Amino acid sequence: MRLEFTKMHGLGNDFVVIDLVSQHVRLEPEQIRLLADRHFGIGCDQLLLVEPPDRPDVDFRYRIFNADGSEVQQCGNGARCFARFVRERRLTAKNILRVETASGVIELRIDDKGWVTVDMGAPRFAPDRIPFQAEAEALTYDVEVNGQAVTLSTVNMGNPHAVLRVDNVDTAAVESLGPALERHPRFPERVNVGFMQVVDPHRIRLRVFERGAGETLACGTGACAAAVAGMRLGLLESPVRVALPGGELEIDWAGEGHAVIMRGPTAKVFDGVTRLPDARPPREDGGKSGGRPGRTRKRKG
Repeated sequence: MRLEFTKMHGLGNDFVVIDLVSQHVRLEPEQIRLLADRHFGIGCDQLLLVEPPDRPDVDFRYRIFNADGSEVQQCGNGARCFARFVRERRLTAKNILRVETASGVIELRIDDKGWVTVDMGAPRFAPDRIPFQAEAEALTYDVEVNGQAVTLSTVNMGNPHAVLRVDNVDTAAVESLGPALERHPRFPERVNVGFMQVVDPHRIRLRVFERGAGETLACGTGACAAAVAGMRLGLLESPVRVALPGGELEIDWAGEGHAVIMRGPTAKVFDGVTRLPDARPPREDGGKSGGRPGRTRKRKG
């Protein structure tokens, strides 16, 4: 299978972006895992698919797959890369786009400097909307993990997030608490885990362990979730600059019932063409198939 793609990133959170408007292919989870593999494939945190819309009031459909092949509802850094991609590929001439995602419609605005502002929609906090197992909604919850109780906030920004306040993100237990909380039984659909250090009321530092991807250099929805959680706790005031390992994002939120607005840069790395093997029949043992994708050819952007 011949497949054209573009490699992009938002603050180091990297993506393989595929145009399914002008080329017609069907990708199976096994093939997505091969594309995302950093040794045998192109390598990425997530794969982004640009598809024609299913409804008349939007411009495109936007689908996101983690490196493990699982589909997720939303990705803020990916949304910004999506907007730049469709403009540079001349799939649209609009500066304001309405895009359909698995979690609803989002609006993307592209400015003259190439920065993209994303209307991420209103955050959700009710436990059944995260989803998170709790008797009632609260600002924080205590969760038993790795033999200790940790206090966290939960926010759904189109995908589920747990936010922990830490004294210093450099020494935070991301490697141990991240994967343990990601698959904690109180999060039935798994969860993204953010470790937030408050610097002052308008600035935080953040590391995010993403479900299905591990720790990434940046997470747009994670930045939104952390800023919102901090504002609800009275620790932060809008606007909030979020310093991630890969760079900074700007987050605005006017409070309950209002949409979260995220602004940040994007970067194109290269265009390329790969030949992808056909998907194999499912294995009887349910395991993941190995193997290498075909040769990949890069084109400078």
